[in-house]
Amino acid sequence: MSTLLHEFHHRLQAQFTTVNGAEIVADYGAALAEHEAVRTAAGVLDLSSRSRLCLVGADRARYLHGQVTNDIKKLAAGQGTYATVTTAKGKMESDLNIFCLADELLLDFEPGLTEQITARLEKFIVADDVQIVDAAPHYGLLTVQGPRSREVVLALGLVEENQLPAKPFQSVKMTDANLGELYLVCLPRLGSAGFDFYVPNDSLGAIADKLIAAARQAGGRAVGWTAFEIARLEAGLPRFGQDMDETNIPLECGLEARAVSYSKGCYIGQEVINRIHSVGHVNRELRGLRLADNLSALPQRGDKLWQSGKEVGYVTSAGYSPSLQGNIALGYVRREVYQIGTELTLLSIGGESSARIVPLPFI
Repeated sequence: MSTLLHEFHHRLQAQFTTVNGAEIVADYGAALAEHEAVRTAAGVLDLSSRSRLCLVGADRARYLHGQVTNDIKKLAAGQGTYATVTTAKGKMESDLNIFCLADELLLDFEPGLTEQITARLEKFIVADDVQIVDAAPHYGLLTVQGPRSREVVLALGLVEENQLPAKPFQSVKMTDANLGELYLVCLPRLGSAGFDFYVPNDSLGAIADKLIAAARQAGGRAVGWTAFEIARLEAGLPRFGQDMDETNIPLECGLEARAVSYSKGCYIGQEVINRIHSVGHVNRELRGLRLADNLSALPQRGDKLWQSGKEVGYVTSAGYSPSLQGNIALGYVRREVYQIGTELTLLSIGGESSARIVPLPFI
């Protein structure tokens, strides 16, 4: 499926790729410079490929509270949280950014999962006053990330400095006579600073143009998925579909502190997750890996990690870090060997090489 702004990006010399079947800009011909912009100034990325659902109806908060791992009932309008959707066995079906708006709950998650998550949520609606609406046909999503993202947002003149959402997941509604109703969310997606714009589709190109112009004034630029993924990896942030999937429970993925509430009451999967938290442990956990610098090829998702002739884990994401000038990866490692500093052996298309467990984030 082509992005709404395909022609807009094409005029900026964009090269395109797909993520879970959805088109997204790979780069604008300068992935390293785009990565530098995100790390040191500001990068603007079109994330309209991501899935977006709205829950409306009087029972929306109570209902969603019983479906996800974090506390929804405590959210007031303008607040939000991060959570996961799990099966009765505690396995992940998706992670979610959840924003409490005045009359709805907005869910933002990975591309290509709209039908699956809609079906999962509708399955448990019985007599609840809840309707699930696909927001993508109405609103696009643009993000500006990096240490100078705040001044980029303010340069648009749509919100005063004292109205700018200051804490992660906080949001404000903005109304413009020409652009319509927009929502601005404080959401650092790469571990530094960042903001998301939910924009009516008819105004998406105009806002993208303004954001990119403001980013250039701040020393930044439009950026693509390649640069975004490198920065995500450097920040040690797992992505659903790449580092997390239906085989994982949230506690394996380093999500417990920000995605799971142990005091909220019942939800689908709670029994398993609470039992592991209280009396058990997970057998593997996501770890950062510093790879050899002389690799002939980066490892692929699923490539195995070994120690003393035994398989002890596997890689999920890997890439070259311009910031560290070296190769890094995320991967799952069994608990008996997952301590920081442990030396492992990686077997991949490039042959046998070293991999050392290091603290996250890498940067």
